[in-house]
Amino acid sequence: MLRGGLPANHLYLIDGEPGTGKTTLALQFLREGVEEGERGLYVALSESADELRTVATSHGWDLEGIDIFEMSAGVGGSEDDYTIFHPAEIELQQAVASVYAAVDEHKPRRIAFDSLSEMRLLARDPLRFRRQVLSLKRFFEGRDCTVLLLDDKAAPDQDLQLHSIAHGVIALEHLALEYGAERRRLQVKKVRGHRFRGGFHDFRIQKGGINVFPRINNQPGKEKARLELHLSGSSELDDLLGGGVVRGTSMLITGAAGTGKSILATQYAEAIVKAGGRVRFYIFDERLSTFHLRARGLKMDIFDAMESGALNVHQVEPTALSPGEFAQHVQRAVEDDEVEMIAIDSINGYMQSMPEERLLPLQLHELLTYMSNKGVTTILTLVQRGMFGRPVDEAADVSYLADTVILLRYFEFNGAVRQAISVVKKRSGNHERTIREVKVGAGGLTVGEPLHEFQGVLTGVPEYVGEPQPLMSYNAAGIAPPSRKSRPR
Repeated sequence: MLRGGLPANHLYLIDGEPGTGKTTLALQFLREGVEEGERGLYVALSESADELRTVATSHGWDLEGIDIFEMSAGVGGSEDDYTIFHPAEIELQQAVASVYAAVDEHKPRRIAFDSLSEMRLLARDPLRFRRQVLSLKRFFEGRDCTVLLLDDKAAPDQDLQLHSIAHGVIALEHLALEYGAERRRLQVKKVRGHRFRGGFHDFRIQKGGINVFPRINNQPGKEKARLELHLSGSSELDDLLGGGVVRGTSMLITGAAGTGKSILATQYAEAIVKAGGRVRFYIFDERLSTFHLRARGLKMDIFDAMESGALNVHQVEPTALSPGEFAQHVQRAVEDDEVEMIAIDSINGYMQSMPEERLLPLQLHELLTYMSNKGVTTILTLVQRGMFGRPVDEAADVSYLADTVILLRYFEFNGAVRQAISVVKKRSGNHERTIREVKVGAGGLTVGEPLHEFQGVLTGVPEYVGEPQPLMSYNAAGIAPPSRKSRPR
């Protein structure tokens, strides 16, 4: 985000309400300085040294190399000691003088000043407070130290005088949603003379400090586009897609619940790992045990790949994960594990992890662009409403983002429920325009011949207009027989 860090020897404002992580960030900043051989000083106005050590212990830190100065110790007196001046004026002068003395004594390279709200109360009016902060800034100039000023937004609304004084401003926010875990995000509002990545970025406070999840920074792909195809293991399905799925593109599988979206995504994952690739599968809507049970029931050959790590299946809890954190999980899978395919099942579940549903298309677009630039194929599933697949909500309609769209539908024939598959979009090449029957069987989805004799299949209640011909057969248990082997290519 900061393109290398904060420019040294300047004064920065860390702005945030109580509980947003300002103290943790300040201690983490000082400890990083100790690792670089720079001594640190923590000026504590609102917390004691014991409280700071408790915070450090909770993160597994020691504060060796960091001096703690409690400003309240030895500062001020009773009101009877003052005659002409208000006690607050005397205490403010004494407090600031004690800080100057501590800096001259310890000669730190990094300083955290926690917090300005105490100084604001002592100053009593905005003009005196601004002058005092300017005095602090002038004092630190030329002393070869970087200063963090922590403020808890106790000032009246629209009071931005600290923002104008500081060399840089970082704002921390804590979001309490209607349901689910709390969310935190930060924004770099300004850093004078230095480029940075603006906007909001998710972060989490965990043992060891603050972990920030920067938004994806998309860079154009350096490699030339290559027309490499991922096969599904079914020659009929590959024919429907014009030969297969082009590597580095995104494919959306949409349809009503139970039409086989997850099975089809798993079928592609199985084919890729058998070809020597690696796949990361994120499931939002079901338990990992359900995924295993379905794969075993359909005799899908994926368990050896799961044991070897070629196929990693992660169950995601939408209410406990922010969009930025999920995006970083995907980035690590692409860059560290070198996966060839990412599967997200489903977009409906992913949408629940968003602070606001209207942000889904933008966040997903960044993610898909990143994976396309890396040459990684993405498979998404999207559940349509109702048994016969009525249109999805506008907030979840992301079909325009995908390069390929596969539609799975139910239709009725002779008092029985059948399923159909069709490809309605493919940007990277030609595809079949036919609608084929499909059924769930051993090994995944079995694709049949085009339904030329039917009219209105996509409505759910088609009209038979051809000569009587048998449809695909099922056994007594209602399971389709194994699909025939794919034709050699």
